Order: sequence, then C-alpha cells, then structure tokens
Amino acid sequence: MATAKKTLLAFGIVILIMTSSSMVLFLASGNVNNAGQIRVACVGDSITEGSGYTVSLQAMLGAGYLVGNFGVSGSTVMLSSDKPYMNQLAFQKAKMFQPSIVVIMLGTNDARQNVTKLVDKFQADYRRLIEAYQTLESDPEIWLVKPPPIFENNLNLNNTNLEKDVIPSIDQVANELDLSTIDINQLLLEHPEYFGDGVHPNSEAAYLIASEISQALASNGS
Repeated sequence: MATAKKTLLAFGIVILIMTSSSMVLFLASGNVNNAGQIRVACVGDSITEGSGYTVSLQAMLGAGYLVGNFGVSGSTVMLSSDKPYMNQLAFQKAKMFQPSIVVIMLGTNDARQNVTKLVDKFQADYRRLIEAYQTLESDPEIWLVKPPPIFENNLNLNNTNLEKDVIPSIDQVANELDLSTIDINQLLLEHPEYFGDGVHPNSEAAYLIASEISQALASNGS
C-alpha cells in the first residue's frame, strides 16, 4: 500500500510539472484570454528562457497570475550587439501579452567581452526597452532584475564586466526612472555550485530566483 501511494504521489508531481510547463509555454505565445488574472511577462535571455524559473514562479504566485516566458537565448540590452532583445520576436510577443507586470532580467550577454566595450550605450538602450513596456495600454509595473553572477566559463562572459559596468548601469536607470530592482546577483554570489557551466543556473538556483521575484512582487502588493 505504501509503495502504491508513493507511485501515485510521484505520478501527481510529474503531471503538475507537465501542466505548469505547458501553461508557461502557452502563455509565451501571447494567446491569453483569462480575464481577471494578473499577467507577468518575464523578459530575458537564456536564463529566463531555459532555467525553469518561470515555471516555479507560476506555481508560487498561484492561479491569480499568468506567467509568460519571453526569454531569448543570447539576447542583450544593447542594440549595437549582434542579438539585441528588442530585435527579437519575443519582444513583440511580450508587448502583445499586455502584461500587468514586466520582470526584466537582461545584462548577462552585455558582459561579453566584445559587447561590453560599447557599454556607454547600455543605459540609453535599457531606457528604450523599458519605455516600450511603460507605454503599453496595460500600463505595467516594471521590475528590473540584477542578473546572476558569472563564474568561470568558456562562453566569453566576464563577471568583472558585469559587476563594474552592467549592474551599475541597471542601478542608474532604476534610480532615474524610479523603478524597483530585484538583486539576484547578491542572492547567488556565494553559490558557484548552482552553475554547471559557470553561467546558467541549475534547478536549485532557478527555484531561488523564482522565490526572490515572487517575494518582491508580494511585498509590493503586486
């Protein structure tokens, strides 16, 4: 009997994960018609697209929310890079989603050695990205996320660039536009073990990211 109960519990967990994953993928398409729910657009790069934090965030926020994953692997804030987020289809889909809340976690790829040399353009491009969401009819609340630390890696991403150039630029824009930030960087700074390749968070880190974002939204009454 105990074995049967464990099997049933395991099956239930699998179904829950599959359902949550399907919901997030469906929401990312922008085809959402559920009235009364708070729509959360998660904007970002591969850390948003593939870590699974959006699935955990949906579970934490509950049925009153709809979480959309609009991450694009390799994307940047800076328009002078080879893959600006604002040039991606997901950027348009996130706007079509008409979110109540936009959570922006970009900047990791702007710390790439050949991109950071143009960091003087980061703030202007970041403001442009933010303003594209602020002018939506849904008038969303914007949250800026300081991305996770970058550990030793083979992806040409540099933590010094992130800490000295990108994150201070995020702080500057947040101060100028009076926007709230969520500091995922400090949250994971002492946990290199959560990053298999030095850049991409594993499931434990993704859960912590979701928890930090969920708590921030709750503390603001979102």
